[in-house]
Amino acid sequence: MGWHPHLWHPTTQVATAPEPLRVVAAQGSLLQLDDGRQLIDAISSWWVTLHGHGEPSIAAAIASQALQLEQVIFANFSHPLAEQLAEQLASLTGLDRLFFSDNGSTAVEVALKIAWQWWRNRGEPRQQLIAFEGAYHGDTVGAMALGERSLFNSAYESLMFAVARVPWPATWWGDENVEARELAALAVLDRLLETPTAAVIFEPLLQGASGMNLVRPQFLQAVERRVRASGALLIADEVMTGFGRSGSLFACQQAQIQPDLMALSKGLTGGFMPMGVTMASERLYEAFIGLDPTLTFFHGHSFTANPLGCAAALASLELLVQKPDLYGQFEQRHRQHLEPLKDHPRLEKIRNIGSIAAFDLIVDQPGYLQGLGRQLQRQCLAKGVYLRPLGHVVYLLPPLGISEAQLEQCYAAIWQSLAEL
Repeated sequence: MGWHPHLWHPTTQVATAPEPLRVVAAQGSLLQLDDGRQLIDAISSWWVTLHGHGEPSIAAAIASQALQLEQVIFANFSHPLAEQLAEQLASLTGLDRLFFSDNGSTAVEVALKIAWQWWRNRGEPRQQLIAFEGAYHGDTVGAMALGERSLFNSAYESLMFAVARVPWPATWWGDENVEARELAALAVLDRLLETPTAAVIFEPLLQGASGMNLVRPQFLQAVERRVRASGALLIADEVMTGFGRSGSLFACQQAQIQPDLMALSKGLTGGFMPMGVTMASERLYEAFIGLDPTLTFFHGHSFTANPLGCAAALASLELLVQKPDLYGQFEQRHRQHLEPLKDHPRLEKIRNIGSIAAFDLIVDQPGYLQGLGRQLQRQCLAKGVYLRPLGHVVYLLPPLGISEAQLEQCYAAIWQSLAEL
């Protein structure tokens, strides 16, 4: 195929990357290439394809809605599907207000702006924002600033505002020192919260892009207690972990915490349509209401509350509500395949939660540019399985509807590829 003369691919260095594979169709967990090959999509196409490609009920909902109302400006109008989705997500998240945007980055930007302006509207602006080391919250400038500084955003350092950082005490199977790391992180948080803080943002239970790094629920509960005592707002970035990925409908539920704001995207529409939402508490919403026009939240997107996206989201939610075992029992499906890998000489730090499984390749120089992960990716591809390791971190995050035979093929490909490294 070669590189198309008019396309610019994301996070790709054309000078060194292999040419893109051309996908012409997809069904369930399988991608159909134009050369006739089929690949198991073991990472849900960047974590968005929740149930599987071409899920019939979602496709039908979009097709039906397209003939009735495909788009309308949401500033002066509302529509039934937006109202239904807001009602359902409010009930499921415990947060009463839904603000629509376009993707995960913008859902985070909205949360950040709401939190920041909430303090201003109250007449007591706070200047400090706190995030966690290793965080990734998106690629728009505000979301990028909240994330870890790295090679991905170093070119924009002068554009980004200051953010205070707390260590992220990641853990794994057999980790004996997690409590000490948690106490050290909480001590840093205690010290930072002595400064009046607008908001603390975190990815509940699992940091995705930095390497599928897990923390324990009790750590997040301790974080929540401290944030509440300080008066700061708590923002949960559930763009990746939401909609069953972590084994519960939302990771905050599993961690038994209640944020003030929650960013959602990726699995929201089952992976069919680009859409983001930010859930907010009624307490926050009320501070934006009044005769003073400067209280208004002046933020909007052209495709806010797009009816097609709402139709997809409602159909996807219906599947999750009808079949909670799809996500509730996925962790055990992974575990039976991970157990034999525990003593593999090339691996360490095995961990899993919900539909996500990960381990580290043992290498001299860990990091995103580590070449061993890309080598394993190529070898698995030759065996019909598409992975996209995060440097030396290998992970599986397949659609919830993947068959047992397909999941077994993924692990078999990894086993065989490890032997070939």
